[in-house]
Amino acid sequence: MTTRISPATTGAASEKRVIGNVLRGSIGNLVEWYDWYAYAAFTTYFAKSFFPTADTTAAFLGSAAVFAVGFLMRPLGGWMLGRFADRFGRRSALVLSVTLMAGGSLLIAVTPSYHTIGLAAPILLLVARLIQGLSVGGEYSTSATYLSEVATPGKRGFYSSFQYVTLYGGQLLALGLQLILQGLLTEQQLTSWGWRIAFGVGTVAALSVMWLRRGMDESESYTREADESKATGERGTLRTLAKYPKEIALVVGLTLGGTVAFYTFATYSQKFLENTAHIPRRTVTVILFSAILLAAILQPLAGKLSDRIGRRPLLLFFGIAGTLLTVPIMTVMGSTRNPVGAFFLVLAGLVVVAGYTSINAIVKAELFPTKIRAVGVGLPYALTVAIFGGTAELIAQALKSAGHESVFFWYVAGCVLVSLIVYGTMRETSKTSELEQR
Repeated sequence: MTTRISPATTGAASEKRVIGNVLRGSIGNLVEWYDWYAYAAFTTYFAKSFFPTADTTAAFLGSAAVFAVGFLMRPLGGWMLGRFADRFGRRSALVLSVTLMAGGSLLIAVTPSYHTIGLAAPILLLVARLIQGLSVGGEYSTSATYLSEVATPGKRGFYSSFQYVTLYGGQLLALGLQLILQGLLTEQQLTSWGWRIAFGVGTVAALSVMWLRRGMDESESYTREADESKATGERGTLRTLAKYPKEIALVVGLTLGGTVAFYTFATYSQKFLENTAHIPRRTVTVILFSAILLAAILQPLAGKLSDRIGRRPLLLFFGIAGTLLTVPIMTVMGSTRNPVGAFFLVLAGLVVVAGYTSINAIVKAELFPTKIRAVGVGLPYALTVAIFGGTAELIAQALKSAGHESVFFWYVAGCVLVSLIVYGTMRETSKTSELEQR
């Protein structure tokens, strides 16, 4: 039987229960994002296994295209699993999403190379990424909703920020394993078969989390609303979502600049430093690992700050700094040969992005009522990420291949500017939060 808890209940026992649910939800989120980012982290090793070519940029372009196509499934996952979460519970949807991720990771781990099975290799890689895209699309919508709902009132910004702590944590695990494998295996071994270890680890971890999540509490917001609206059939439907056009537009505007900037500094910078700045591969891994570790630590600090001063000031910080500083940071990063300087440039970008990443989950959750929250958070977010975040690296690689790499820097700044306009005109969501409505 599901234990019902109230995030509004005071006392140490209640707070301990909240922390326990946040931790169990976050560990699953961490593993999901590890599996998702293992692809980005190990692209430099397996790209030529699936896209054999003498041109490194061309091989990266092929793997980046599959990375981008995987994002096309995220809106479908945001809708399907978001609807599932709104109709059957957050916990059940989180169990389902991590199970799908395990299947996608296993398929990548065991798929033979192009030289062995020909065109079937990149096709199977694409299928695996589509499954993972479906999973992570549903994971974001449900985990962002769950963490926001079970959090203690007045601390929702802090607790929901762990959604991105674990997102960064998943990337750190992928990079950390990469560093270990770089120390244990030769470059040839990693390129030949060593990269498969990362996806094997992800498969086992995802299956373990599947069982862990079965013991999570359901949020009281969901159980209470489910009892009240069971007869109406309005939970999680597109018809119900269509009644909130302003909120949908806000999610799109909130997300656009943030997702492009996030994927630029958190994932594309690895290839950028290696392929443009020509910094050695292992050094780049250390740079990115160190910068992301500090960025992860920053998330709950920024989330807690938003509980004190509001969500909008942090979004404005990201919008202004991202618009003004992206082009200078990327320009200098592309010409630097100093690893320390490169580290501080990547870190600067991630600090700016923290104004968005630390609170984006709670801001979106505060816009929608419980009966449509998971779909409302997940579907417009996933569509925006698929169109803009998922194509960021593909656009960057294509512009580099065409000899116009610097145009990408201006593209990122322009996307952030669009979101800045939204931040400047939106209301303070913490003061009108649907999460506090009874």
